[in-house]
Amino acid sequence: MSDTVIQAAVMHLEQAHAPGAVRPIIKAFFDEATNTISYVVHCPETLQAVIIDSVLDYDAASGRTSYASAQVIVEYVASERLEVLWQLETHVHADHLSAAPWLQEQLGGRLGIGAEIIRVQNVFGKIFNAGSRFARDGSQFDALFEDGHAFTVGRLPVMTLHLPGHTPADIAYLIGDAVFVGDTIFMPDFGTARADFPGGDAGQLYRSIQRLLSLPPETRLFLCHDYKAPGRDKYCWQTTVGEEITANIHIKDGVDEKSFVKMRMARDAGLAMPKLLMPSVQVNMRGGVFPEPEDDGVSYIKIPLNRV
Repeated sequence: MSDTVIQAAVMHLEQAHAPGAVRPIIKAFFDEATNTISYVVHCPETLQAVIIDSVLDYDAASGRTSYASAQVIVEYVASERLEVLWQLETHVHADHLSAAPWLQEQLGGRLGIGAEIIRVQNVFGKIFNAGSRFARDGSQFDALFEDGHAFTVGRLPVMTLHLPGHTPADIAYLIGDAVFVGDTIFMPDFGTARADFPGGDAGQLYRSIQRLLSLPPETRLFLCHDYKAPGRDKYCWQTTVGEEITANIHIKDGVDEKSFVKMRMARDAGLAMPKLLMPSVQVNMRGGVFPEPEDDGVSYIKIPLNRV
């Protein structure tokens, strides 16, 4: 990861704060069942929009999916008369299924994710014995974003930041003066993402967060999850770089990499696996598409038994 990308990101944010710059309109949708926040972000002048980290409703006991959460997004987009250009994923989620394919059917938009999805597909393709028909080249997505990729949504400049560590493919989206950070970091009173999934790396996560925290302190950060830290009575999903630097319980100013890695590894060792990890990863590594139906026309989720 090049420092020139961070320099470009700082310039992007400076321009986003300049007089006359267009600020994004941001609408958050909180899914309490998975503690996930999805976003619709649009340009107020052109009404062009992106949807970030959508949620498909999934009942693990019955194996049934539904679209109530995604339908709320459809209704919002219609009420605001938005044109959806992109369905964006910050990474392959392990705690919820993506609704991106269904939302594409309803609203359009190209599906994008970080280019390192290919590494994730190779790792989890083996873990789930997905077979040779499962493509491990990212072709399930319309765009694979490299670090520092730039594009526009209406008059809003967009830039990507590769932030590996939680998974190899984590990516943040800078849209105007806001950054959508995925699972990399949480509210200051809750800390940082775990790094013990296959392909995760606590040291890499530390370095990625330092990249993020090198952005201007007033930069707004929008989170993918909140778990309402002890002592807090409401969910929150917006903070700033400055607040994270001064108050994040895991990685505030003065915490070095060695200390962070020691803390993160010890904490991760005591965490349970996400309840929806098995279905989520198998679906999300396919761009939100269910595994190919078997000869009875039904799609199945695999659960490896006693895998070392």
